[in-house]
Amino acid sequence: MLAALWGGAFLFRRIAAPVLGPVWLIECRVLLAGLLLLPVLAKLGLLGELRRNLIPLFLVGCLNSATPFLLLAFASVSLPTGLTSILNGTAPLFGTVVASVWLHEKLTPARIAGLVLGFVGVVIVVGWKTIDTTPGSLMAIVAALLAALMYAIAAPYIKQNLADVPSLVATTGSQLGAALIILPALPLTVPQQVPSLKVVISVLALAILSTAFAYLLFFRLIQTIGSTKALTVTYLVPIFAMLWGAIVLQETVTSSMMLGCGLVLLGTAIANDVLHLSRR
Repeated sequence: MLAALWGGAFLFRRIAAPVLGPVWLIECRVLLAGLLLLPVLAKLGLLGELRRNLIPLFLVGCLNSATPFLLLAFASVSLPTGLTSILNGTAPLFGTVVASVWLHEKLTPARIAGLVLGFVGVVIVVGWKTIDTTPGSLMAIVAALLAALMYAIAAPYIKQNLADVPSLVATTGSQLGAALIILPALPLTVPQQVPSLKVVISVLALAILSTAFAYLLFFRLIQTIGSTKALTVTYLVPIFAMLWGAIVLQETVTSSMMLGCGLVLLGTAIANDVLHLSRR
């Protein structure tokens, strides 16, 4: 479900980003998500929990939302969407290293093999295309890899510092923290167009479905199955992005995409011990 929601974000961004620009779109995304959940938080009597964890929630908003969102937005200006997806797909690989050092998570040969297989599947799904090597494209590649590294660092931080915090609190606080970080950049990137109804609906869907609800699931997954396994959702996102593109935009699905999907699903299953290959 999380991969389906984050896969839908590609569709919503494609509609809204050309009109609002990446900075305003991201600000709308995180601010609306946080404000949407805040009354629910208050009604459940969890505002005290939010206040007690302000610093870690702010850091998570920086590491897991504001910084990677902006880095990926910067990368998307110079790089094809497929290559950006591939670079974003390195997050689980970074995550295995970070989690093994930070949280001492056991990395079995089967899990490592599953992660590598899933990454190969992502490359096949989105297609590898060469680009002209320029200073701008190299900076964009570095930005995309840094975004993946931010996700890899944020996941074990969440596991270590917010394990006992309700996922509703973690989602609300981190999104409002991200909105606060991005706020100073808004006057520098004012949109030049008035958004249409279609753009407004896309922004609302991005904030409600692909952010508020999705991050509730993501934080819950980290708390229950660990950071390394939760990050493997990154491999499944391109599959759903492809699926929504085919259903809504009638984009073509090729045989190589289907092969890549199979490898992604197999690799993710192995990495998460669904096939129990690491248990003897």
